[in-house]
Amino acid sequence: MPIATPEVYAEMLDRAKANEFAYPAINVTSSETLNAALRGFAEAESDGIIQFSTGGAEFASGTKVKDMVTGAVALAEFAHVVAAKYPVNIALHTDHCPKDKLDGYVRPLIAISQERVDKGGNPLFQSHMWDGSAVALDENLQIASELLDLSAKAKLVLEIEVGVVGGEEDGVDNEINDKLYTTAEDYLKTVEALGAGEKGRYLLAATFGNVHGVYKPGNVKLRPEILKQGQDVVAEKLGLAAGSKPFDLVFHGGSGSLLEEIHEAVSYGVIKMNIDTDTQYAFTRPIAAHMFANYDGVLKIDGEVGNKKAYDPRSYLKAAEQAMAARIASACEHLKSSGRMIAG
Repeated sequence: MPIATPEVYAEMLDRAKANEFAYPAINVTSSETLNAALRGFAEAESDGIIQFSTGGAEFASGTKVKDMVTGAVALAEFAHVVAAKYPVNIALHTDHCPKDKLDGYVRPLIAISQERVDKGGNPLFQSHMWDGSAVALDENLQIASELLDLSAKAKLVLEIEVGVVGGEEDGVDNEINDKLYTTAEDYLKTVEALGAGEKGRYLLAATFGNVHGVYKPGNVKLRPEILKQGQDVVAEKLGLAAGSKPFDLVFHGGSGSLLEEIHEAVSYGVIKMNIDTDTQYAFTRPIAAHMFANYDGVLKIDGEVGNKKAYDPRSYLKAAEQAMAARIASACEHLKSSGRMIAG
Protein backbone atom coordinates (compact mmCIF):
# COMPACT_ATOMS: atom_id res chain seq x y z
CA MET A 1 0.00 0.00 0.00
CA PRO A 2 1.18 3.55 -0.53
CA ILE A 3 1.64 5.86 2.45
CA ALA A 4 -1.83 6.64 3.83
CA THR A 5 -3.77 9.43 2.18
CA PRO A 6 -5.52 11.93 4.47
CA GLU A 7 -8.74 9.96 3.96
CA VAL A 8 -7.11 6.63 4.82
CA TYR A 9 -5.42 8.13 7.87
CA ALA A 10 -8.79 9.39 9.09
CA GLU A 11 -10.21 5.91 8.56
CA MET A 12 -7.32 4.39 10.53
CA LEU A 13 -7.95 6.69 13.48
CA ASP A 14 -11.72 6.19 13.37
CA ARG A 15 -11.36 2.39 13.25
CA ALA A 16 -9.03 2.41 16.23
CA LYS A 17 -11.38 4.43 18.40
CA ALA A 18 -14.50 2.52 17.35
CA ASN A 19 -12.89 -0.85 18.04
CA GLU A 20 -10.83 0.12 21.10
CA PHE A 21 -7.35 -0.54 19.81
CA ALA A 22 -4.34 1.70 19.27
CA TYR A 23 -1.55 1.98 16.73
CA PRO A 24 2.07 1.72 17.81
CA ALA A 25 3.85 4.90 16.70
CA ILE A 26 7.45 3.88 16.10
CA ASN A 27 10.30 6.39 16.26
CA VAL A 28 12.91 5.78 13.56
CA THR A 29 16.22 7.47 12.81
CA SER A 30 17.43 5.78 9.62
CA SER A 31 16.33 3.81 6.57
CA GLU A 32 17.23 0.61 8.43
CA THR A 33 15.04 1.31 11.46
CA LEU A 34 12.31 2.47 9.10
CA ASN A 35 12.55 -0.88 7.26
CA ALA A 36 12.28 -2.64 10.61
CA ALA A 37 9.10 -0.73 11.42
CA LEU A 38 7.54 -1.58 8.07
CA ARG A 39 8.42 -5.24 8.51
CA GLY A 40 7.02 -5.33 12.04
CA PHE A 41 3.68 -3.86 11.00
CA ALA A 42 3.43 -6.18 8.01
CA GLU A 43 4.21 -9.26 10.09
CA ALA A 44 1.54 -8.23 12.59
CA GLU A 45 -0.91 -7.46 9.78
CA SER A 46 -1.40 -4.07 11.40
CA ASP A 47 -1.53 -0.60 9.94
CA GLY A 48 0.72 1.75 11.84
CA ILE A 49 2.46 5.07 12.40
CA ILE A 50 6.13 5.83 11.82
CA GLN A 51 7.50 9.02 13.30
CA PHE A 52 10.64 11.13 13.42
CA SER A 53 11.69 13.25 16.39
CA THR A 54 13.66 16.46 15.90
CA GLY A 55 16.86 14.71 16.93
CA GLY A 56 16.08 11.65 14.86
CA ALA A 57 15.45 13.75 11.77
CA GLU A 58 18.65 15.73 12.32
CA PHE A 59 20.60 12.48 12.65
CA ALA A 60 19.05 11.10 9.47
CA SER A 61 20.39 14.08 7.51
CA GLY A 62 23.95 13.03 8.37
CA THR A 63 26.35 14.19 11.04
CA LYS A 64 27.80 16.79 8.68
CA VAL A 65 24.50 18.29 7.46
CA LYS A 66 22.58 18.12 10.76
CA ASP A 67 19.37 19.64 9.38
CA MET A 68 16.03 18.46 10.78
CA VAL A 69 13.90 19.26 7.74
CA THR A 70 16.36 17.63 5.33
CA GLY A 71 16.44 14.45 7.40
CA ALA A 72 12.67 14.31 7.86
CA VAL A 73 11.99 14.84 4.15
CA ALA A 74 14.60 12.23 3.19
CA LEU A 75 13.10 9.62 5.50
CA ALA A 76 9.56 10.48 4.39
CA GLU A 77 10.43 10.21 0.71
CA PHE A 78 12.19 6.89 1.37
CA ALA A 79 9.10 5.66 3.20
CA HIS A 80 6.82 6.65 0.31
CA VAL A 81 8.88 4.46 -2.03
CA VAL A 82 9.47 1.43 0.20
CA ALA A 83 6.11 1.29 1.99
CA ALA A 84 4.38 0.76 -1.35
CA LYS A 85 5.81 -2.79 -1.30
CA TYR A 86 4.03 -3.68 1.93
CA PRO A 87 0.35 -4.65 2.42
CA VAL A 88 -0.29 -2.29 5.34
CA ASN A 89 -1.18 1.40 5.53
CA ILE A 90 1.46 3.59 7.14
CA ALA A 91 1.04 7.16 8.39
CA LEU A 92 4.05 9.44 8.75
CA HIS A 93 4.27 11.69 11.78
CA THR A 94 6.78 13.98 13.46
CA ASP A 95 7.25 13.62 17.21
CA HIS A 96 7.86 16.17 20.00
CA CYS A 97 8.68 19.62 18.65
CA PRO A 98 9.16 22.34 21.28
CA LYS A 99 8.59 26.05 20.70
CA ASP A 100 12.19 26.90 19.82
CA LYS A 101 12.23 24.35 17.00
CA LEU A 102 8.85 25.06 15.37
CA ASP A 103 10.29 27.43 12.78
CA GLY A 104 13.07 24.99 11.95
CA TYR A 105 10.97 21.84 11.81
CA VAL A 106 7.18 21.67 11.91
CA ARG A 107 6.31 24.89 10.11
CA PRO A 108 8.61 24.20 7.11
CA LEU A 109 7.28 20.63 6.88
CA ILE A 110 3.68 21.86 6.89
CA ALA A 111 4.61 24.28 4.11
CA ILE A 112 6.08 21.43 2.05
CA SER A 113 2.84 19.45 2.39
CA GLN A 114 0.80 22.55 1.53
CA GLU A 115 2.77 22.93 -1.71
CA ARG A 116 2.03 19.32 -2.63
CA VAL A 117 -1.67 19.72 -1.82
CA ASP A 118 -1.86 22.95 -3.85
CA LYS A 119 -0.60 20.99 -6.85
CA GLY A 120 -3.34 18.40 -6.43
CA GLY A 121 -1.28 15.82 -4.54
CA ASN A 122 -1.26 14.44 -1.03
CA PRO A 123 0.75 15.88 1.87
CA LEU A 124 4.21 14.47 2.54
CA PHE A 125 3.30 13.65 6.14
CA GLN A 126 -0.03 12.82 7.76
CA SER A 127 0.44 14.54 11.09
CA HIS A 128 2.82 16.65 13.16
CA MET A 129 3.26 17.18 16.89
CA TRP A 130 3.54 20.51 18.64
CA ASP A 131 4.86 19.96 22.15
CA GLY A 132 3.83 22.98 24.18
CA SER A 133 4.23 21.30 27.54
CA ALA A 134 7.10 23.62 28.49
CA VAL A 135 5.05 26.82 28.09
CA ALA A 136 1.95 28.11 29.87
CA LEU A 137 -1.27 26.41 28.81
CA ASP A 138 -2.79 29.55 27.27
CA GLU A 139 0.28 30.06 25.08
CA ASN A 140 0.38 26.35 24.28
CA LEU A 141 -3.21 26.47 23.01
CA GLN A 142 -2.74 29.77 21.16
CA ILE A 143 0.14 28.28 19.16
CA ALA A 144 -1.82 25.05 18.75
CA SER A 145 -4.74 27.00 17.28
CA GLU A 146 -2.48 28.66 14.71
CA LEU A 147 -0.88 25.34 13.78
CA LEU A 148 -4.25 23.59 13.62
CA ASP A 149 -5.42 26.08 11.02
CA LEU A 150 -2.28 25.56 8.92
CA SER A 151 -2.54 21.79 9.32
CA ALA A 152 -6.18 21.59 8.31
CA LYS A 153 -5.48 23.55 5.13
CA ALA A 154 -2.66 21.13 4.26
CA LYS A 155 -4.85 18.07 5.01
CA LEU A 156 -2.79 17.21 8.07
CA VAL A 157 -3.67 16.20 11.62
CA LEU A 158 -2.06 18.07 14.52
CA GLU A 159 -0.95 16.41 17.74
CA ILE A 160 -0.62 18.51 20.89
CA GLU A 161 0.47 17.82 24.44
CA VAL A 162 -1.44 19.17 27.43
CA GLY A 163 0.28 18.30 30.67
CA VAL A 164 3.88 17.15 30.95
CA VAL A 165 5.51 13.81 30.16
CA GLY A 166 8.29 13.30 32.68
CA GLY A 167 11.80 12.08 32.03
CA GLU A 168 14.09 12.93 29.12
CA GLU A 169 13.72 12.59 25.37
CA ASP A 170 15.82 14.30 22.71
CA GLY A 171 17.23 16.75 25.23
CA VAL A 172 13.86 17.79 26.67
CA ASP A 173 14.02 16.94 30.37
CA ASN A 174 10.93 17.29 32.57
CA GLU A 175 10.64 16.87 36.31
CA ILE A 176 8.38 14.20 37.77
CA ASN A 177 5.72 16.17 39.67
CA ASP A 178 2.00 17.07 39.69
CA LYS A 179 2.23 18.49 36.16
CA LEU A 180 2.36 14.89 34.92
CA TYR A 181 -1.41 14.78 35.33
CA THR A 182 -3.71 16.69 32.96
CA THR A 183 -6.55 18.34 34.89
CA ALA A 184 -10.25 18.62 34.05
CA GLU A 185 -9.74 22.35 33.52
CA ASP A 186 -6.95 21.59 31.05
CA TYR A 187 -9.27 19.39 29.00
CA LEU A 188 -12.00 22.03 28.97
CA LYS A 189 -9.61 24.80 27.92
CA THR A 190 -8.34 22.58 25.11
CA VAL A 191 -11.74 21.97 23.56
CA GLU A 192 -12.68 25.64 24.00
CA ALA A 193 -9.57 26.73 22.11
CA LEU A 194 -9.37 24.03 19.43
CA GLY A 195 -12.94 22.85 19.09
CA ALA A 196 -14.09 19.26 18.72
CA GLY A 197 -12.98 18.65 15.16
CA GLU A 198 -14.81 21.43 13.34
CA LYS A 199 -11.60 23.50 13.13
CA GLY A 200 -9.49 20.55 12.08
CA ARG A 201 -8.67 17.16 13.52
CA TYR A 202 -6.15 16.93 16.33
CA LEU A 203 -4.71 14.28 18.61
CA LEU A 204 -4.33 15.01 22.31
CA ALA A 205 -1.38 13.71 24.30
CA ALA A 206 -2.97 14.11 27.71
CA THR A 207 -0.77 13.03 30.59
CA PHE A 208 -1.63 10.63 33.37
CA GLY A 209 1.75 10.03 34.98
CA ASN A 210 3.65 9.22 31.77
CA VAL A 211 7.45 9.22 31.90
CA HIS A 212 9.91 8.87 29.02
CA GLY A 213 12.86 6.54 29.39
CA VAL A 214 13.63 3.13 30.84
CA TYR A 215 11.68 1.85 33.81
CA LYS A 216 10.89 -1.61 35.14
CA PRO A 217 7.20 -2.62 35.18
CA GLY A 218 5.41 -1.07 38.13
CA ASN A 219 7.84 1.82 38.58
CA VAL A 220 5.77 4.27 36.54
CA LYS A 221 2.76 5.48 38.53
CA LEU A 222 0.10 5.78 35.87
CA ARG A 223 -3.47 6.90 36.52
CA PRO A 224 -5.41 6.03 33.33
CA GLU A 225 -8.67 7.09 34.98
CA ILE A 226 -7.56 10.69 34.34
CA LEU A 227 -8.16 10.04 30.64
CA LYS A 228 -11.72 8.92 31.32
CA GLN A 229 -12.35 11.93 33.53
CA GLY A 230 -11.21 14.23 30.73
CA GLN A 231 -13.39 12.53 28.15
CA ASP A 232 -16.38 12.66 30.50
CA VAL A 233 -16.08 16.33 31.43
CA VAL A 234 -15.75 17.42 27.80
CA ALA A 235 -18.52 15.09 26.62
CA GLU A 236 -20.81 16.73 29.16
CA LYS A 237 -19.79 20.20 28.03
CA LEU A 238 -20.48 19.29 24.39
CA GLY A 239 -23.83 17.67 25.22
CA LEU A 240 -22.68 14.24 24.08
CA ALA A 241 -24.03 10.95 25.35
CA ALA A 242 -22.52 9.47 28.48
CA GLY A 243 -19.51 7.34 27.65
CA SER A 244 -18.61 9.38 24.56
CA LYS A 245 -14.94 9.90 23.75
CA PRO A 246 -14.61 13.32 22.10
CA PHE A 247 -10.79 13.29 22.17
CA ASP A 248 -8.41 11.16 20.07
CA LEU A 249 -5.82 10.44 22.75
CA VAL A 250 -2.11 9.62 22.56
CA PHE A 251 -0.05 7.67 25.10
CA HIS A 252 3.54 8.90 25.51
CA GLY A 253 6.23 7.42 27.75
CA GLY A 254 4.85 3.88 27.81
CA SER A 255 8.06 1.95 28.56
CA GLY A 256 7.61 -0.10 31.72
CA SER A 257 3.82 0.24 31.72
CA LEU A 258 1.77 -2.71 32.87
CA LEU A 259 -0.32 -4.35 30.16
CA GLU A 260 -3.54 -3.80 32.11
CA GLU A 261 -2.74 -0.09 32.34
CA ILE A 262 -2.16 0.07 28.59
CA HIS A 263 -5.46 -1.68 27.90
CA GLU A 264 -7.32 0.60 30.32
CA ALA A 265 -5.88 3.67 28.59
CA VAL A 266 -6.92 2.31 25.19
CA SER A 267 -10.45 1.72 26.47
CA TYR A 268 -10.67 5.44 27.30
CA GLY A 269 -9.84 6.59 23.78
CA VAL A 270 -6.07 6.19 23.31
CA ILE A 271 -5.57 5.40 19.62
CA LYS A 272 -1.81 6.03 19.31
CA MET A 273 0.98 4.90 21.62
CA ASN A 274 4.55 6.09 21.09
CA ILE A 275 7.25 3.44 21.28
CA ASP A 276 10.94 4.31 21.12
CA THR A 277 12.99 3.09 24.10
CA ASP A 278 11.97 -0.55 23.72
CA THR A 279 12.54 -0.68 19.98
CA GLN A 280 15.94 1.02 20.35
CA TYR A 281 17.01 -1.78 22.65
CA ALA A 282 15.54 -4.46 20.40
CA PHE A 283 17.55 -3.05 17.48
CA THR A 284 20.82 -2.69 19.40
CA ARG A 285 20.79 -5.98 21.33
CA PRO A 286 21.63 -8.32 18.41
CA ILE A 287 24.31 -5.89 17.22
CA ALA A 288 25.98 -6.11 20.63
CA ALA A 289 25.71 -9.90 20.53
CA HIS A 290 27.29 -9.97 17.08
CA MET A 291 30.21 -7.80 18.19
CA PHE A 292 30.90 -9.87 21.30
CA ALA A 293 30.61 -13.17 19.42
CA ASN A 294 32.73 -12.00 16.50
CA TYR A 295 35.17 -9.61 18.15
CA ASP A 296 38.15 -11.21 16.40
CA GLY A 297 36.36 -10.86 13.07
CA VAL A 298 35.13 -7.29 13.37
CA LEU A 299 38.52 -6.11 14.72
CA LYS A 300 41.90 -6.51 13.06
CA ILE A 301 43.53 -7.93 16.19
CA ASP A 302 47.29 -8.33 16.45
CA GLY A 303 47.85 -7.33 12.86
CA GLU A 304 45.41 -9.87 11.42
CA VAL A 305 42.96 -9.00 8.63
CA GLY A 306 39.69 -9.65 10.44
CA ASN A 307 36.69 -11.24 8.76
CA LYS A 308 34.96 -9.18 6.10
CA LYS A 309 31.74 -11.15 6.52
CA ALA A 310 31.72 -10.29 10.22
CA TYR A 311 32.30 -6.56 9.84
CA ASP A 312 30.08 -6.10 6.78
CA PRO A 313 27.28 -3.91 8.30
CA ARG A 314 24.67 -6.06 6.59
CA SER A 315 25.69 -9.06 8.72
CA TYR A 316 24.47 -7.45 11.94
CA LEU A 317 21.93 -4.92 10.63
CA LYS A 318 19.81 -7.73 9.21
CA ALA A 319 19.59 -9.24 12.69
CA ALA A 320 18.84 -5.82 14.17
CA GLU A 321 16.02 -5.23 11.68
CA GLN A 322 14.44 -8.58 12.43
CA ALA A 323 14.65 -8.11 16.20
CA MET A 324 13.15 -4.62 16.10
CA ALA A 325 10.40 -5.86 13.79
CA ALA A 326 9.57 -8.63 16.26
CA ARG A 327 9.29 -6.09 19.10
CA ILE A 328 6.95 -3.97 16.99
CA ALA A 329 4.79 -6.98 16.18
CA SER A 330 4.60 -7.62 19.94
CA ALA A 331 3.50 -4.02 20.47
CA CYS A 332 0.73 -4.50 17.92
CA GLU A 333 -0.46 -7.52 19.90
CA HIS A 334 -0.44 -5.53 23.15
CA LEU A 335 -2.36 -2.65 21.57
CA LYS A 336 -4.78 -5.01 19.79
CA SER A 337 -4.06 -3.66 16.31
CA SER A 338 -2.75 -7.02 15.05
CA GLY A 339 -4.76 -8.53 12.20
CA ARG A 340 -6.79 -5.35 11.78
CA MET A 341 -5.13 -3.78 8.74
CA ILE A 342 -7.61 -2.07 6.47
CA ALA A 343 -6.39 -4.04 3.47
CA GLY A 344 -7.25 -7.28 5.27
